[in-house]
Amino acid sequence: MACKRCPLTLEWSSSFNIEKGPILKTNASHAGIAQIDIDQRVYDLYDEYCHGRIDRREYLKRASALAALGIPAVAMATALLPQYARAQTLSFTDPRIKASYVSFPSPGGTADTVRGYLVQPVGSGPFPAVLVIHENRGLNPYIEDVARRLAAAGFLALAPDGLSSLGGYPGNDDDGRTLQAKLDQGKLRTDMLNAARWLKASKLSNGRLGVTGFCWGGGTSNFLAVALGDELQAAAPYYGAAAETSRVKDIKAALLIHYAETDPNINAMWPAYEAALKAGNIRHEAHIYPGTQHGFHNNSTPRYVEAAANLSWERTLAFFRKHLT
Repeated sequence: MACKRCPLTLEWSSSFNIEKGPILKTNASHAGIAQIDIDQRVYDLYDEYCHGRIDRREYLKRASALAALGIPAVAMATALLPQYARAQTLSFTDPRIKASYVSFPSPGGTADTVRGYLVQPVGSGPFPAVLVIHENRGLNPYIEDVARRLAAAGFLALAPDGLSSLGGYPGNDDDGRTLQAKLDQGKLRTDMLNAARWLKASKLSNGRLGVTGFCWGGGTSNFLAVALGDELQAAAPYYGAAAETSRVKDIKAALLIHYAETDPNINAMWPAYEAALKAGNIRHEAHIYPGTQHGFHNNSTPRYVEAAANLSWERTLAFFRKHLT
């Protein structure tokens, strides 16, 4: 099957689509370094760094060690750090949307109340609702922009800040990652569960709920698919940890799962997850995008791959329209 929006052909199985075709890389540059110039070993170091397994100092130290191999790794490593000015595709003053910060109760969570970024299309609603869950560093500008994109497409979007109990996203990802790692992870997921239920019950919501998330948020989207049961209609996780296979049978929502091609820790979970989804007769569709790294949807770093990001987002919007409207 040919894809009109991207030079790929699709190889279909019952539930898993592997995009076959040219490597999807971009010449977009950060700090003068294009994605096509970055050595895979530097990407691997960045993956360790962005998942909190090493700190910024160690990340740059290990990158420096690659210089002995003739690789300008420090420049590459620096180029991979996010530049959030690039992430904004929609202004908060865009005439198609209304955005505000709200607080919602979170019993059993990290705080009595949690702050979130609520964005709606113009009008009185009700609207189909989508929860947007951030990565492992709090509600940063990229995630806020994703919420605005959803609102511009006709959805009521809520992006909670999991760092609310610690003062909120601190303005940079290094500190955000450190803060999120300090939180009780069970309570943090409870915050997201409470956010989902608050959004679904909102007077602006039509009562049909979807969730999408990225990295930690992708894994939490899978978790919510289990925890919410028939309260959730659709989930579209991006490169997130799989749900516990023993609990997959509790999923009632339809799933649209996005994977990067080079993401060994996350992708290793797929075979068992797929088997559990099939065994439970859970509606699901999964895609892997060639030439991509973990984080390919995030347009603030060179890991961003425009063709794959756009294709996955078009699929996500179509999926939510099908199941939430």
